[in-house]
Amino acid sequence: MNIKVCIAGATGWTGGCIAKSILNGKVSGFQITGAVARKTAGQDLGKALGLTESGITIKGNLKEALTKDTEVLIDYTNPTAVKENVLNALESGVSVVIGTSGLTAGDYGEIEKFAQKQSKGVIAAGNFSITAALVKHFSLIASDHIPHWEVIDYADGDKVDAPSGTTRELAEALGNRNENRLVRPIDEIIGPKESRGAQVAGTPVHSIRLPSYMISFETLFGLPNERLTIRHDAGAGAEPYVNGTLLAVKKATEITGLIRGLDTLLFRG
Repeated sequence: MNIKVCIAGATGWTGGCIAKSILNGKVSGFQITGAVARKTAGQDLGKALGLTESGITIKGNLKEALTKDTEVLIDYTNPTAVKENVLNALESGVSVVIGTSGLTAGDYGEIEKFAQKQSKGVIAAGNFSITAALVKHFSLIASDHIPHWEVIDYADGDKVDAPSGTTRELAEALGNRNENRLVRPIDEIIGPKESRGAQVAGTPVHSIRLPSYMISFETLFGLPNERLTIRHDAGAGAEPYVNGTLLAVKKATEITGLIRGLDTLLFRG
């Protein structure tokens, strides 16, 4: 049986890549029942993606795109739309996979409560790349042994959210796991406190936003006379995020509540 999915952001960078993979048969076990994309609303999804006609008309908002058969919403929209989309889907009895960044820990707390109330599953990740999930996993292991770390987040200059959802998720997970011991407390710094990065759950996160940079991040660990760097570099295409997203789609219908991080899904035992 195919899992029936609605894709919000269906013609975007990642959402479009996922939709193409399903429509052209590169992946199996999924059926697209609805698609949302404001700029291409009214068009056939296949045609909009440069494929043959699919019979799926792109809608301008989620409520129009959700059908009674939809089992999982895949959201790759933007930080201003994602929370409302998630809550609307849950209210309609649809599980959710969130690939959009920009939500805070407070937002996720609200989403988890509502998902529990609706007895539905939500899986969210700042990055659905398998290798990025491994970087987070290894960073959490390293934090058990090295109590000093910082995170650097790289992206092109036009990326809207800073820090990225990937590094925000990483910093929050590190803070939940262990205490980051800053050698010099931020309050003792001479000069602008912002120069030490955004403080996310006790982790200084430095967001670099410049033209020509691809999406990358690294966790830097330091001890006297030795350092450890754990880094992820993404390429120009969205293909690395397809398999991780669809793995989450399969699991979203099996859980109740919220799971954050692809690494949590991969290594939860």
